[in-house]
Amino acid sequence: MTRKSRLLTLGGVVIVAALIVVALLVWKPAIAPISPPAASSFDAQTKLAGARVVALGDCIVCHTAKGGKPFAGGLPLATPFGTIYATNLTPDVETGIGSWSLEAFTRAVRHGVSRDGHLLYPAFPYIHFTRMSDGDISAAYAYLMTREPVNASAPANDLIFPLNFRPLLAFWNILFLHPGERAADVSKDAEWNRGKLLVDGLGHCASCHSPLNAIGGEKLGHAFDGGIVDGWEAPPLNALSAAPKPWTQEQLVTYLRSGRASEHGAAAGPMLPVTRDLATVPEEDVQAIATYILSIQKARPAVMDAAAEGVDHADASPAAQRGATLFGASCAQCHGPAAPMQSIGERPTLAFSTAVNATTPRNAAQMILSGNGWHGEDSMNYMPSFSEIYSDQQIADLVSYIRATYSQRGEWKDVEDTVVKVRKENNAR
Repeated sequence: MTRKSRLLTLGGVVIVAALIVVALLVWKPAIAPISPPAASSFDAQTKLAGARVVALGDCIVCHTAKGGKPFAGGLPLATPFGTIYATNLTPDVETGIGSWSLEAFTRAVRHGVSRDGHLLYPAFPYIHFTRMSDGDISAAYAYLMTREPVNASAPANDLIFPLNFRPLLAFWNILFLHPGERAADVSKDAEWNRGKLLVDGLGHCASCHSPLNAIGGEKLGHAFDGGIVDGWEAPPLNALSAAPKPWTQEQLVTYLRSGRASEHGAAAGPMLPVTRDLATVPEEDVQAIATYILSIQKARPAVMDAAAEGVDHADASPAAQRGATLFGASCAQCHGPAAPMQSIGERPTLAFSTAVNATTPRNAAQMILSGNGWHGEDSMNYMPSFSEIYSDQQIADLVSYIRATYSQRGEWKDVEDTVVKVRKENNAR
């Protein structure tokens, strides 16, 4: 055999081996469908435990479309790579998980593989859910399989090429999926370990509160440094001690369970429905979450106390001066220092707001553009939207005024550009 022939043979062997490896990575067998188990086959205690697990995992938040039936899917999830539509988690046989066995459900949660063998997109946070215990997965399965079946198919995903080619997810999983439960840290107490399990696993907090890299994975070494979700900034969870008033355990628990905390502000955007879910779980779970989050704070430079209001704004920018007029017309009734909401309702001043003290104006702009919808009796966080009332420049002026008046941190740059970008993103959804 000549040298050329040997090289060709070796090259062929390498190619075949590579194709076999790729096939093993990409190909996942289907798991046989089952007839939907009767609701009576699940005991009441397991279903109750499942309700707790599903609430802690915020499943209804992502798997319920606006105006849709609970867990029936169809909610568009905006990503940097296009739109993914949440799937149907009801026990409907045709469009939901009615034909899924516990084995198939567990594989999806732990490995991101659907019952029929196709790979799931990591908008479903299986890289975190993989840490769930077998008991929690079984309980969640019992709860979901006893919901009302809804026949509803999700729209087709709209992703850019080549990320719409699912087999590529096999290589993504090699980088970011580390299956299996995690051992407890014996140097920490039970509450801390419970909190870490909920934050890193079932609660998948890092999915929203961490920056993503170029291929959509959480940036290594930057967990909880903050991210972008549905056009809102998810603030860094490791910087709560750097707030104008550092968060306390009691305040964080109150915020997570009610959506509002004294000396900090109110939940908005994607975080608001999360707090509604956490209001339904035992307080001990939220206490554990708060304990763990407060244990991961990074050392930050001291910041000035932002409690002072009525600062001299003789040198305020022209935008902030224009915003002062708009604030007096539309905002002072609720957010001015003499407003009943503050003087009687004990609502926090804007000086403590995370959005007002953030490093970018995105959330302040988003709050004015989008507001917080009315939720019937649960209206404590209500704020009207001003997107149809004010122009981009007027909203930018308002944002500039609020920053100059209520924060001791430096003025934001390119505020109007941010408003234009946020409005465009909102209109595209």
